[in-house]
Amino acid sequence: MATSVTLTICFDAPFWVGVVEIAEAGEVRATRHVFGGEPTDAELYQFLLRHGSALLARAQANPPVSAETRHQGRHNPKRAVRLAAREAARTARGQRSTASQEALRREFEQRKASAAAEAKQRRQDEAERKYALKRAKRKRRKRGH
Repeated sequence: MATSVTLTICFDAPFWVGVVEIAEAGEVRATRHVFGGEPTDAELYQFLLRHGSALLARAQANPPVSAETRHQGRHNPKRAVRLAAREAARTARGQRSTASQEALRREFEQRKASAAAEAKQRRQDEAERKYALKRAKRKRRKRGH
């Protein structure tokens, strides 16, 4: 049960993004960090020293996605062209092509749902607070002060 951790830095217009993938037991967990400008090697090293454990913890907290097992043997060249075209069409339709991208999508949806729940709770709390103020004001008017 070997665990491999991979950090990939890529340009996702207009920012540089780091994707951390943790692969273990046929499952992949991933998270991403937006760097902004292109990080130098020294900046990347300092970032990993300061925030590496938090980044790994964030990746571990995400739901796992099963890794696709791919055939490593030789393919017929025509078959390889067909598979590449099918993969290109799949990504053009908006479907994710790798397990790490699927894990990132699930992480995004999870954060989106939790943010929506927190916003709803804040709105309810604010409405209750306003109602309590309105009730207190009405009570003061009834007392004749």
